[in-house]
Amino acid sequence: MPPWPPCLQPTLATARRATAFSLSRSRRIRLSSSSSPASVCASPGDRAHEQQGDKEEQSLVVVGGGAAGVYASIRAKTLAPRLNVVVIEKGRFLSKVKVSGGGRCNVTNGHHLEPMGLARNYPRGNKELRGSFFAAHGPQDTMRWFTDHGVELKTEDDGRVFPVTDNSASVVDCLLNEARRLGVSLQAGKSVSSASVTQHGNFVLKVEKRTADLVDYLNANYVLVATGSSQQGYSIAAQLGHSIISPVPSLFTFKVADKRLADLAGVTFPSVKAKLKLDGVQKSVPELTQTGPMLVTHWGLSGPVVLRLSAWGARELHQCNYQGKLMVDFLPDIHVEDVKHILFRYKDQHAKHKVNNAFPMEFGLVKRFWRFLLEQESLNGDMHWASMPNNHLNTIAIRLKQWMFDVVGKGQFKDEFVTAGGVPISEISLGTMESKKQPNLFFAGEVLNVDGVTGGFNFQNAWTGGHIAGTSIATLALASNLQEPQSLFQLEGS
Repeated sequence: MPPWPPCLQPTLATARRATAFSLSRSRRIRLSSSSSPASVCASPGDRAHEQQGDKEEQSLVVVGGGAAGVYASIRAKTLAPRLNVVVIEKGRFLSKVKVSGGGRCNVTNGHHLEPMGLARNYPRGNKELRGSFFAAHGPQDTMRWFTDHGVELKTEDDGRVFPVTDNSASVVDCLLNEARRLGVSLQAGKSVSSASVTQHGNFVLKVEKRTADLVDYLNANYVLVATGSSQQGYSIAAQLGHSIISPVPSLFTFKVADKRLADLAGVTFPSVKAKLKLDGVQKSVPELTQTGPMLVTHWGLSGPVVLRLSAWGARELHQCNYQGKLMVDFLPDIHVEDVKHILFRYKDQHAKHKVNNAFPMEFGLVKRFWRFLLEQESLNGDMHWASMPNNHLNTIAIRLKQWMFDVVGKGQFKDEFVTAGGVPISEISLGTMESKKQPNLFFAGEVLNVDGVTGGFNFQNAWTGGHIAGTSIATLALASNLQEPQSLFQLEGS
């Protein structure tokens, strides 16, 4: 897109109406309508007067109204109240926040508070984030911020942090109400389709309204791209000189080629050890072995252990067309020989009991799964332990320790879609979240090549990045003393 057009550019002659965003000292961006396009072309004296009155005010446009974008806008406006802040969102504000955690909103993780340990939960970014990133604004800071703003939180046994209301609306309402209170302009239903930089170093953003044939051009001193995994953000980044690492899905369930598993749908295993084996991946990848809860679904396997594997193996799984082998150890804390010993002891002690009615409770297995195991060996659960062949006991023990599943595809993790890919971290300064390619351009959240495992880590990346970006932008705005401040204009094209 060409730089902001002068008053004589031909497009002005066909514009239905021209509207000027005047920078007001006393309030946020104000929209004042004019009846003629000619009113945009103010006289040099008028412009000089306008610039003198607006000398200390600057503007920030945040592209993306998710967690990172809204949190950054609040931070920037809090530190620099006279900074004009606009957040543009193509859909609904904080939509991912609303659906996260099954509608409860997993705000952050309360078990990983130290930056080094916290960074290990990010398949993309674990090395880069070990420095000062989380030290600037970690989980404790996030929890304190929400608590100070009226959202009481609780930490569950697995470390996930939720509002005590168990309702994501508590978090969404808190953020939006605070943004509005500070004077942040929240504009939904609009998309930034292109971006360029003027010779004065300001940004020009082409904004299209989704529900009408309207086009706006916004001029801003600072731009923060916080669009998550949306193609919109990648396009803007590329237009402004950045490279893009091709995004691929992360955090998804596994489709398994075993129809018999449908009989176990809904069964949860509190702790299994799962190892993902993929063709073409010869080297040993420690992160492709995970331990944690696993859930059986109608189409395959899910739960934290599977989601973590999908995150760490996101790129490799994509290359393998989401096909591979998953070896599951259902009893990770018991050696295979001890499993055999327990089974043989049960045979001796419960010889007169039916196998279905007496099985090793120390295994922690539900009855449905125990019956499933017997069926795999073509054994009748009504048989007595005394009749159980020893070779079948050995086979059951091995199955419990080394059950191999064929992964044939992926399932989408509801609406909580996360991607691996985006703007390379090497192209921004993590201490400020500013682009190394273009001054006054900032990034935060998942638009970067950073993604975490399930458990509140992706939101913590958003809060931290948003906090740092908002702080940096506010600091620049407060310190700047522009000699030729720019007025903001908006055009509505036909």
